[in-house]
Amino acid sequence: MAFLRRRRLFASFPVAALMSATAWAQPLKVRFGTASEGGGFVVYGGAFVDAIKLVDPGLGIAQVTTRGSTENVPLLEAGKIDVGLVLGDVAHELFAGIGQPPTKLKVVSVMYSAPGMFAVRTDTRYRSITDLKGQRIVWNGRGSGLAIQGRYVMDGLGLDAEKDFVPIYVEHLSQGPTMVLDGDAAALWGAGYRWPGFVTIASNPRRARFVVPTSEEIDRIIAKHGFMRRLTVQAGLYPGQPDPISTIGSWSFVLARADLPEAIGYRLAAALYRAGSTTLSSKQLSESTPGNTLAALPAPGTLHPGVERFYKETGFIKPPK
Repeated sequence: MAFLRRRRLFASFPVAALMSATAWAQPLKVRFGTASEGGGFVVYGGAFVDAIKLVDPGLGIAQVTTRGSTENVPLLEAGKIDVGLVLGDVAHELFAGIGQPPTKLKVVSVMYSAPGMFAVRTDTRYRSITDLKGQRIVWNGRGSGLAIQGRYVMDGLGLDAEKDFVPIYVEHLSQGPTMVLDGDAAALWGAGYRWPGFVTIASNPRRARFVVPTSEEIDRIIAKHGFMRRLTVQAGLYPGQPDPISTIGSWSFVLARADLPEAIGYRLAAALYRAGSTTLSSKQLSESTPGNTLAALPAPGTLHPGVERFYKETGFIKPPK
């Protein structure tokens, strides 16, 4: 039945968007860098791999467990993995050339927007970022994308994550929620929708209260760091969260090594789009669309050539008039 569904799915696409049968049948291997257990990258990575395998079984993806964004980037640049997941704040530094020349890595797709928040226990007094000053804060791994995002948000408010708080860095993402629940830390910084660390705290009988910048504080952060975006966490996403939460965050990306063959980029884009356009889609992949990808590109020329060709053939990129 899965084979028949794929046949019908392929037949529904414009001829211009299809590669030859020989090209689609060619088996290719793709090394895919994700992250360690306990974060949203693992959940997304699993959904991504499942969708690609179902739609294009010849595109063999082998997951490579890493420490996340800050390990995936050097692995990509060294050619030790083919594609990898990278948090938006890390991607911003790469493409902007902060601390090093601008990267030559290429964008395959956006993953999802990552709204950043603090989670505290509801039986504590903390209700604002000001309340958290001087407190023990879990920023996750020292070099993690989550910690980098937290530093950007604090910097936008004129705060220093290292000096204005008591920073805690953990080896494993699963340690942060436990420290908050046990009272060893006041708050945990995290990002994403249904982020596992937040789910753990919110599912505990003590529940979670989410601390975010005010509307005026969000404006200040965006004025200083223009790549960040105002984002909303819809109501009911976490246990005990009856109202939507307005906060700030960025888009995370699936990036490819600079010399990833055009054919692989094309097939990844085609398979991801086909999966997202049918009942094969999942909530994890719902934001990984061509429209979102084009809108979130860090800079001109950063889209992978194979992905760009697919977008042109399917009309997402219009020819110049």
